[in-house]
Amino acid sequence: MSSIMVLNGPNLNLLGTREPETYGHETLADVEILCRDAAKQLGHDIEFHQSNHEGELIELIHDAGRRVKTGEMLGVVFNPAAYTHTSIALQDAIKGANVPVVEVHISNVHTRETFRHHSYISSAAIGIVVGMGVYGYVLGIQGLVHKQQK
Repeated sequence: MSSIMVLNGPNLNLLGTREPETYGHETLADVEILCRDAAKQLGHDIEFHQSNHEGELIELIHDAGRRVKTGEMLGVVFNPAAYTHTSIALQDAIKGANVPVVEVHISNVHTRETFRHHSYISSAAIGIVVGMGVYGYVLGIQGLVHKQQK
């Protein structure tokens, strides 16, 4: 059984209390349970991580790339949060590690502030889910499994 890495970027540890009108009332622990259940139904395990530090996220992406090559891991479902709009380093890590990534955003970033309309991650991702709340993680997991089984 291969695993799926779910990565969460900065401030997502504040889910449930940070701007609930935008991000909802579910906590990151709730998201983890949702992801584990979705992956289990598809025959996969979840490795769940959150970091406020760009370098740590890059190291996890590098690790995922190595593990995808060995067949131990299917890919990554990644909510890069604010790094979406600023991090060429994360884009480079995804491309360099050659790891399949589905980009996920809880809110619809295209209906928010203009600076949120551009993603450095999207051009390196195999798919993108936006605006579906935390259920977007489930869609990301399902999409990753579907695309990698082809």
